[in-house]
Amino acid sequence: MKKAVAEQRIELGVCYYPEHWPETMWEDDYRRMKELGLSVIRIAEFAWSIFEPEEGTFLFELFDRAIDAAHRHGLKVILGTPTATPPAWLTEKYPEVLNATKHGVVYRHGLRRHYNYNSPVYRELCARITRKMAEHYAAHPAVVGWQIDNELNCEVNEFYSDADHTAFREWTRRKYGTLDALNRAWGTVFWSQTYTDWSQVYLPRPTPGDSPNPHQSLDEKRFISDSAISFAKVQADILREVCPGHWVTTNGFFGHLDTHRMTDELLDFISYDSYPTFGTIYPDEGERQLLDRKWSLNLSNVRSMSPNFCVMEQQSGAGGWVNRMSIPMPRPGQMRLWTYQSIAHGADSVLYFRWRTATFGTEIYWHGLNDYHNRPNRRLREAATIGSEVAKIGPHLVGKKGRAEVALVHNYDNGWDGELDIWHGPLTGKSLVEWFKALQYRHIPSDVLELTEKTTLADLERYHMLVYPHAAVMTDSQAELFKQYAAGGGTIVFGARTGYKDEFGHCRLGQPFPGPVADLVGVTVEDYTIINGTIPAPSIQWSDETSGTGTGGTVYAEMFNDILAAESPSVEVVASYASDYYAGKPALTRNAYGAGQAWYYGAAFSEAVAAEIIRRSGLRSPLADVCELPEQVEVAIRAGEGKAYAFLLNYGSDAAEISFKHPATDLITGGTLEGRYSLEPYGVAILELADE
Repeated sequence: MKKAVAEQRIELGVCYYPEHWPETMWEDDYRRMKELGLSVIRIAEFAWSIFEPEEGTFLFELFDRAIDAAHRHGLKVILGTPTATPPAWLTEKYPEVLNATKHGVVYRHGLRRHYNYNSPVYRELCARITRKMAEHYAAHPAVVGWQIDNELNCEVNEFYSDADHTAFREWTRRKYGTLDALNRAWGTVFWSQTYTDWSQVYLPRPTPGDSPNPHQSLDEKRFISDSAISFAKVQADILREVCPGHWVTTNGFFGHLDTHRMTDELLDFISYDSYPTFGTIYPDEGERQLLDRKWSLNLSNVRSMSPNFCVMEQQSGAGGWVNRMSIPMPRPGQMRLWTYQSIAHGADSVLYFRWRTATFGTEIYWHGLNDYHNRPNRRLREAATIGSEVAKIGPHLVGKKGRAEVALVHNYDNGWDGELDIWHGPLTGKSLVEWFKALQYRHIPSDVLELTEKTTLADLERYHMLVYPHAAVMTDSQAELFKQYAAGGGTIVFGARTGYKDEFGHCRLGQPFPGPVADLVGVTVEDYTIINGTIPAPSIQWSDETSGTGTGGTVYAEMFNDILAAESPSVEVVASYASDYYAGKPALTRNAYGAGQAWYYGAAFSEAVAAEIIRRSGLRSPLADVCELPEQVEVAIRAGEGKAYAFLLNYGSDAAEISFKHPATDLITGGTLEGRYSLEPYGVAILELADE
């Protein structure tokens, strides 16, 4: 039975580092936290050198005093296992614990996350510090939960130490059993790569042109994920044994890690680190950028792992290291907006990073609630407002689940394969953002659905529409599941390059694209070309005058073109290519399948094409009959126990003008919203609705 992150109300907290500050400041810090409405702190995730200053010597006095003081002030404590930052004595005595680059260059002490997951001695030392901490704090009344390590696979998500090569060799032996099976899976007959002894098997190593065997590379990602999960399991098992009353989590989701499986197998819930201004320094391309609003897509992904989760680090100020990342200060109101953004998508606990900006170290520009001077500032005043509001409304929202009719489908194998394969990988990032943009600007909430071996038809049937833009790697069982979903009345949307690879990353022999879903979509791919600058992306021509209404002019079929041929009389050609040698050929089709339908678009999606599919599929905002909203407002729904709450989040720097068709009650203020209503810049309203 998984434990809840919070049970009585939404909780607010902060990340705190007592080892960074004079002990004389602690009591005042804790007092002010409580005054702001904060109730929980996270500590100790980088403090191994304090708990174990030399090998085998364990000291707890500093954190005993810090935790005791927090408890006196009524604060709950989340403890981090400190294994993201091995101390200098450890890496000096046991250099085999260090990670290395593909070229064999060893990472040295001086930052964090410089270790590898497969060193036996590192696992032993991590298990020992975890057990010592767990035994020491198991009975402390302030401690409620544990964070394993910190941001697994952050900073670096590739591992090439000697221990990793050895572990990979054993991993492949367990997976394939024989060298013949491995050679078939990796297609090693190509370029005479055939292995004749297990000692020849390594993780990908430097090659001319830096182009590894793609099937070996796919297995590399699977291996890294399994290694990280196995490493986390060592700690999770100890914490379950020694601290059965505490919950267990870890924070973040990063590359080459199946966070869904890790959450399912090891954790009570996943935690996330939410920094919306990453969306402004790494914006989506083109016009109408989502910027900080794009972070809602990440939060939707978190919700697919845990319907109710913890935000272990919520942005509260400017961010940056001394030599990289220069993230601007949140504008007045944005910290409150981003807090509610997290809550709207399922966070039942939100901890701000951090209490006070560090005066030393790499992150001296990663600002917290307090500035260096420790005097009042506008962020603290904003935090106090949030604390007051959440104290009032938190009991109404806690435990409520997100609700959506559309799911964006993701699969780790397909994503990992696309990291190397430029013939499909780059399409996915663009299409997901364009679909999310189209849904967001039409006020239609969406989920992320992770496609795994455990996914059932019932999981799919929760949604009116599934969007799986570029499912290059697709198994027969996945295809069968999609067919059952469509036959039962669902709508599924595919894009270019769908279904042309099997689970090993091999292109299917003797089967026309889109492979196992060709009969579902009713089309085959008779020709195709990548659009890489040597030829311009062709425009598309809609099939009737009403199609493409409001798309804003010419629509181009970008990045890749599957030229389609209708194979079924039930196929409707919605748009055709309007230029190049395949002008007039189908570009966008819809096929009736059982009680449902399947769409196929032969390119990377644009907002305009996604919008047309949304329109033709009859999707509407859940607030369509309640109010009219401008594009700058996001709608997210949390519901349960006969109540539904619609979050209105204004990402604009100007007021959002809303026209209510019927009066609605704002949960935050208790006031009635009706007629013309102006939602302030970066403002938030939460509408109380009947749960249908």
